[in-house]
Amino acid sequence: MSGSIERPDHLPNLRPGRRPPPPSWLPRQRRGTTPQMIGRYPDFDVLEQAGAWDAVTRREVLSRLEEAGPLRFFAVEEEPALRAFCDMALAQDAEPRVPVAAMVDAKLAAGRLDGFQYAGLPDDRETWRRVLAGLDQAAHRHGVEGYAACDPDRRWRIMGRLEDGTLAADALAGMDVARAWAVCMRMALAAFYSHPWAWSEIGFGGPAYPRGFMRTGPLATREPFERPGAVDVDPAGDSGPDGA
Repeated sequence: MSGSIERPDHLPNLRPGRRPPPPSWLPRQRRGTTPQMIGRYPDFDVLEQAGAWDAVTRREVLSRLEEAGPLRFFAVEEEPALRAFCDMALAQDAEPRVPVAAMVDAKLAAGRLDGFQYAGLPDDRETWRRVLAGLDQAAHRHGVEGYAACDPDRRWRIMGRLEDGTLAADALAGMDVARAWAVCMRMALAAFYSHPWAWSEIGFGGPAYPRGFMRTGPLATREPFERPGAVDVDPAGDSGPDGA
C-alpha cells in the first residue's frame, strides 16, 4: 500500500494506465443498494439514516431514487454517446447504476448551470453537445458507428485523449479540449456523488442537519451510525487489489 487510505495524499491514481481496478475486489453489498451492488462498506445503508434528516432534506434526497424519464435536453442521436461516456467515466459497468446521464440531462434541461463559464469554451450545454459529437466522430475514424458501439478498450482510449486534451474532431475545433473534459466531469461527478447509492458505497452518512456530529476527533473516529470498511486496500496505489 502506498499510504494510509485515510489520508488524502494517497492520491492521485498511480495504477498502470491509470485504470480503475476490476470491481471484483470489492465485497457484495449486503444492506441497501450501491452502484453495481459492491462497496467497501457492505453493511452500511445511508437510507437507514433518513429518519435523522429534516423533512425537506429527506424529500430531496429520496426524490433522487425516482425512476428517470426520457431525456429532455439531449437529442435521441446524442443519447448513446452520453450514456456510454457517463458509464465509462464513472466505471459503472452493470446495474444498478446511478443514473448519471439522466441527472446531467435534467440539470441542463432546467438550465441549472454552475454560474460561470471558462474562457475558450461555449456555454456548458453547448460544450456537452460538442463533446458527445466529438466522441462519435473519433469512433467513426476507426470505422465504428459511434462511441457507444466501440469496445470498452477503444472507449477508454478515446476518453483518455479527451482527458489529456489531444482528442481531434471537427466538433471540438477551437475548443480547449482538456477544459471541456473538466466541464463534463464536474457535472457527472456532482451527479454521481449526490445520489444516496454512492453515499452508501463510500460510507458517507448523508446530510448532517439537524443531527450534527458528536465525534470530532481524529479522521478515523467514527460516528455511532458509521461502519468500518470491510477491506483495507488502497485502489489508487501502484500495487492494486488485483496485484497489478
